[in-house]
Amino acid sequence: MNDRYEEMYQAASRYYIQGETMESIARQLKLSRSSVSRLLKDARDSGLVRISLADHQGSASPMAATLAQIFGVRVHMVSVRENANEAARFEQVARLAGKLLTEMVDDHQLIGVAWGVTLSHIVKHLGRRPLVDATVVQINGGANQRGSGIPYIGEILQAFGEAFDARVVLFPVPAFFDFAATKDAMWRERSVRNVLRLHDNLDLAVFGVGCLQGRVPSHVYTAGYLDETDMAHLSADGVVGDVCTVLLREDGTYADIPHNARATGLTPAELQRINRRICVVADPSRAAAVVGALRSGAATDLVLDEGTARAVLDRLRV
Repeated sequence: MNDRYEEMYQAASRYYIQGETMESIARQLKLSRSSVSRLLKDARDSGLVRISLADHQGSASPMAATLAQIFGVRVHMVSVRENANEAARFEQVARLAGKLLTEMVDDHQLIGVAWGVTLSHIVKHLGRRPLVDATVVQINGGANQRGSGIPYIGEILQAFGEAFDARVVLFPVPAFFDFAATKDAMWRERSVRNVLRLHDNLDLAVFGVGCLQGRVPSHVYTAGYLDETDMAHLSADGVVGDVCTVLLREDGTYADIPHNARATGLTPAELQRINRRICVVADPSRAAAVVGALRSGAATDLVLDEGTARAVLDRLRV
């Protein structure tokens, strides 16, 4: 054990467990107060100190309990003031999701990560937790006719990798193939099958809920993945949104939606093989899509705000 680690341990133990002040620790370790502050920061950044917060009391509210009972999921809910704008709502829900993910991940895990507006918020709130032999895997393709999607998606995946000291595996295929036969052929390629095997053995997955008509635009519907004709067909077919770019109706059905034969994300049935599946949403206007996602069985855990929870329950009364 090196001297730096020993100093970090001593400072962290005295500060967080014994309740000593930084000034007291500095005197006993014969260091400056600023040195002690840096030791405590390094202890948190390195994962030596892992700060855990109790669930927000909203998670025990009647609305959360009702959602948990109806859909058989764990509900993690945060209170957001009624007049909060969309950015503030996303930020608070993402902060709770980041905390939960940091606590859930563990050594030797395969961690599946989707992409989109919600995930781009969550990565800003991941805690530093170095893991042993962990791998972060992209769970839905991201390329479209405008570009590879790699810069945008790569930033999300890399942030997870850096937070957990994990290997990152990208899934460099389109979000939607032009032809189902092309997807079938690609799924036989060895490079793709290597990623698919990782998908089959995921321990945890995190994803948002896309929505055709959300107030906060979903990336998959605004970044060139679907054109106007596609959108018209989806609306006519009763599609309200997606999970991992697999399109869903509000009743949770998806298997007979033609576009899904070309989609590359994990289906709800495939997601159900994963032990923990964290669905994060922070937009009341996505309520219909959230209902579809929950009815499909895609999630074991739901992270959301009170306003979105209320909107979901209102949909169930329609």
